[in-house]
Amino acid sequence: MKSDATRTLLVTRSDLRRIVEELGADALMDELIRDLTDALRTFDGDLTDVRKRDGFLLEHPRQTGCLEWMPVMRRGDSVTVKMVSYSPLNPEEQGLPTIIATNSLYDVKTGHLLALMDGVFATALRTGAASAVATRCLASPDSRVLGLVGCGAQAVTQLHAISRVFPLTEVLAFDTNEEARQSLSRRTRFLGLDVKPVSLEELEARSDILCTATSVVVGGGPVISGQSLKPHVHINAVGSDLPSKTELPKAVLERSLVCPDFLAQAMVEGECQQLRPDQVGPDLVTLVKNPDVYEPWRQRMTVFDSTGYALEDQVVTALLLRHAERLGLGTSVGLETVGGDALDPYSVLREPEPSSVRDLRRATGS
Repeated sequence: MKSDATRTLLVTRSDLRRIVEELGADALMDELIRDLTDALRTFDGDLTDVRKRDGFLLEHPRQTGCLEWMPVMRRGDSVTVKMVSYSPLNPEEQGLPTIIATNSLYDVKTGHLLALMDGVFATALRTGAASAVATRCLASPDSRVLGLVGCGAQAVTQLHAISRVFPLTEVLAFDTNEEARQSLSRRTRFLGLDVKPVSLEELEARSDILCTATSVVVGGGPVISGQSLKPHVHINAVGSDLPSKTELPKAVLERSLVCPDFLAQAMVEGECQQLRPDQVGPDLVTLVKNPDVYEPWRQRMTVFDSTGYALEDQVVTALLLRHAERLGLGTSVGLETVGGDALDPYSVLREPEPSSVRDLRRATGS
């Protein structure tokens, strides 16, 4: 993106709405899946430094949440940082999403904040895209039935993304929250797919592809039994994001090829925390770089351990900023006190307001 060392581009939810209206949700998802695939295929650890997330636990009387940061650096260019909170009681108590986030982009040469944007939509979008990339590599080409365990916000983009890479004929849905299970068909109506609420037993027995995206409490898993799964089922496990928080039975993992998005992170807070390192398969970068090596597994049981990969945040942030710039969206603001005398921190504060700002103050009486 074009840079002004004194200005920061704010991209808000209204800007993102305009991007989706202009491109269409399908085209945007398709582009993200392509960009993410390219980023994984060409990934070079000497050029891109991805760190595992870190943060704070947020203790609540009924359920633990967290506030975390996820950084990634393109050497010599920029740093993308996502601040993300996981608050499982938000939908019930606050009417807010479980996951709230902001994405920021910094210039590595100056440390200047180039852009700040919503990360709620971006996180849902990139998590779905990551599952689509992994599913395309690991699921049976004949897969037609998708099962969704957990019918919250993540289920919408899981379904959307996977429907862009597989011709689904049935979508089965289960959630312990009956309202979420029944409303999923309304929230995904734009996809033109029939979403059928079913029992967990039926979902496990009939799914070719299965996504778990739940808010199971720490130590409360697994969320499926794993007893009647198809021999070729591919599972995208999306909900694990804390130590001791898992969704899948250990026995399912032990008989599957388990592919983490980011191994160092997945061993601490993903499904992989249930396994020894020698039981874990290729990470997502290795999988995408060598799809032919793992093609035989498309007829066997596989798991994508999706804990959330900062590289995905870099890709989706770049994509949305590119479209914002192309469409002339976003608001350029002087957020940082820079641009005056670099040796005098008060210099910018002494500068006269632009005439447009003075006129606005007069008009509003402020």
